[in-house]
Amino acid sequence: MSLKLYTSALTQLRKLLSLSERISGREYASGWKKRTLKREKIKETVIRYVGVNAVRTQRVYLWGCSATGALGIQQFLRPNRLQKPKLKVPYPTRLKYMNEYDFEIYDIACGYGFSIFAVKKSKQHYLLATGINTDSQIGFHEEPKNSGRLLDYVIAPLPISLPLNEPELTQFKSIACGRAHTVILTQDNTVYSLGNNSYGQCGRGIVQDEVYSKSSRVNVLTDLPDNIVKVECGSDHTLFLTKTGEVYSCGLGADGQTGLGMYNNQGTPLKLEGDIQKEKIVSVASKGDCVLAVSKKGEVFGWGNSEYNQLSMVTEETQVNVPRHLPIAKDCGRIIQVAAGGSICAVLNEHGEVYVWGYGILGKGLQVDMSLMPTKIPQALFGESELLPNIKVTNIICGLNHFVALTDKGDVYTWGKDKDGSLGLGECKNQFFPLRVALPAEAKSIYCGVDHTVTLCRSFC
Repeated sequence: MSLKLYTSALTQLRKLLSLSERISGREYASGWKKRTLKREKIKETVIRYVGVNAVRTQRVYLWGCSATGALGIQQFLRPNRLQKPKLKVPYPTRLKYMNEYDFEIYDIACGYGFSIFAVKKSKQHYLLATGINTDSQIGFHEEPKNSGRLLDYVIAPLPISLPLNEPELTQFKSIACGRAHTVILTQDNTVYSLGNNSYGQCGRGIVQDEVYSKSSRVNVLTDLPDNIVKVECGSDHTLFLTKTGEVYSCGLGADGQTGLGMYNNQGTPLKLEGDIQKEKIVSVASKGDCVLAVSKKGEVFGWGNSEYNQLSMVTEETQVNVPRHLPIAKDCGRIIQVAAGGSICAVLNEHGEVYVWGYGILGKGLQVDMSLMPTKIPQALFGESELLPNIKVTNIICGLNHFVALTDKGDVYTWGKDKDGSLGLGECKNQFFPLRVALPAEAKSIYCGVDHTVTLCRSFC
């Protein structure tokens, strides 16, 4: 090639390279401009819409034992190949299922390894359940439908089928769960029960050697008045509260927990007498075999198991089979709520103060594991300070061995034995005084099983 041709070719190549650089520069500038405009648009959208017109959405956060499916998150037990199943979750985890299907939750109940959600969508109502189902306590389920493959465990929420006249229009007024049974009260004052009835806890006659596994039986209780407003389940007994403040019960009576003046099992619900006979009871609580009740006047009554000094202020016996008045209001003030676990008890007064007694981790520190009389937990342990001087507890519940409290600021505090992460504090360690759970939302209500906890919340924005 001659020098002249080489010079001409080199000049053309330089022109082409220069043109290519200009084109790529323009493309890069154009791409940068687009990306910049996109980022600015996102910023503008966040400031203009989310900050001003955001709608606070309902959210469910739960934690604790997931091995039974009680948390309702399928991925914990059926993860991908690179992950191991999570049998316990010691930190708050969001149950996205309800938001994905646009369900609004209005009641929740937690049993021994299972959970039930009363939900609505538009004007339709459903009862969804997840968790252990070895005694058909959450209904008759087969997967897939009409396959004949019946489930002992449900790992994601499924609907419970009830013999309702208007299945999707009937609202659920109250639901409660025990060790292996469930009781449901509907808006038309009909009471249904499912699951184990070995002691009559489902409100019907006891059938010897009855098989409860994989059963489609749903009981309709007909021996109750038509003004029931709330149901409550202990481990193997059931309590029914009427609008006029009367209490009915059935089930296991070995510790006197039915309050019927005997220690026999009772299949048909009967009315309680004793010291509550002329009182209007407004609330009852029982997670194990001890029962506490509070009257409209703010007085407390108790019956059932007292092996751990739950009722020692009125008796030296270890069982009480009839409601007895507990003289604690004079020291604790007017009581508005009670909580009774396996060996631990608590009351909440009208000033938002919590008093505890019994045996176990009471929330008074490492050195205090027993108290014969209710003692107050300092308000500072629930977040009260100079900056927040008037913190009040609005709700107190318990499992068998742990407490959960809700404050008027929407904060949740837990303490007690941390069975399978049921405290939600990130570590499976016992907690000897109330500690706040790190929730990314404002808690509105709390629910407690023996090894898991559920909170119904509203998002911050």
